[in-house]
Amino acid sequence: MMSINIANALLKVDVESHLCATRVEGSLKSKLNTRVNYLFLDKKRSFDLSAVFRLKKYIIQHKIDIIHAHSSSYFIASIVKILYPKVKIVWHDHYGNSEQLKSRRKQPLKYFSKLFLAIISVNALLEKWSKENLTTSRVIFVPNFASLSDVSKKTKLKGIEGKRIVCVAGFRPQKDHLNLLRAFKIVQNKYQDWTLHLVGNHYNDTYYQSVKSYIELNDLSNKVFMYHNVIDIRNILSQSSIGVLSSISEGLPVSLLEYGLAKLPVVVTNVGECNEVLESGKYGLLVSPSNEEGFSISLNKLIADCDLRNQYSNQLHKHISENYSEEKIIHKLLKIYKF
Repeated sequence: MMSINIANALLKVDVESHLCATRVEGSLKSKLNTRVNYLFLDKKRSFDLSAVFRLKKYIIQHKIDIIHAHSSSYFIASIVKILYPKVKIVWHDHYGNSEQLKSRRKQPLKYFSKLFLAIISVNALLEKWSKENLTTSRVIFVPNFASLSDVSKKTKLKGIEGKRIVCVAGFRPQKDHLNLLRAFKIVQNKYQDWTLHLVGNHYNDTYYQSVKSYIELNDLSNKVFMYHNVIDIRNILSQSSIGVLSSISEGLPVSLLEYGLAKLPVVVTNVGECNEVLESGKYGLLVSPSNEEGFSISLNKLIADCDLRNQYSNQLHKHISENYSEEKIIHKLLKIYKF
């Protein structure tokens, strides 16, 4: 999502932007501005030489100066640079398990990092890790930003209006949906008319099945609803009353920024950059990870107090708009590109 947000935003500052999808295409492609140039490489394996040459040819053909490589795409970007040294690489580190950085693999990233013009880290922990473990001289912390530009209204949330809790997070272990479900089950003891809406792509794997099984085994099928492969996030958030994240690890979750833009009060776990975004609880409720009891207490607090919800939602919206705006972050990126 951040790669699409950046590609779209660059157009607004008169920068020609291109987006390259390497392995698969998805529904997010529809969020791309039609004026953004697009390339699909259709990589078949980790090292696909034909894909490398297609990307190199495209870069030369379109006179591209900078590859803004997100996450693991640094690898193909580095191979292209070896073949075509003129192009520059800015690597964007979104590593989600920033609470477990001690176990993060350093190679081959450390070797290729000598080819990077700069590294963008989405939180302070990742910035520190890159400075200590990689060879790039320029490592800069630049927070994510959110954009709720979609206008479609395809998804209709179930449940009662004004009594919906939403969690926008892909179904991956680090998002710890089970902790959220356990907390919500406690909330149901007091507020049975509230519903929980889990929005995010799943891969029908063991983790997703464990979430699905918990819902079924605890008779929550009429209280917890899952939405897969949806892109009308603005529409979904407009139907919601509280935004939540129950992650055990994060970088800087775009979902939290989106909640702020949508004027939702939030309950999130104190991981990654969440504490910094909420300024230690000034703009929302923070809970320690893997703490279902604490999470349920915070949810009950917001549910019980409409005035408190309005206070948090207005304050967070103002804070996100002023400090995590598209315009502010894009100008930081432009300065990095000009190194």
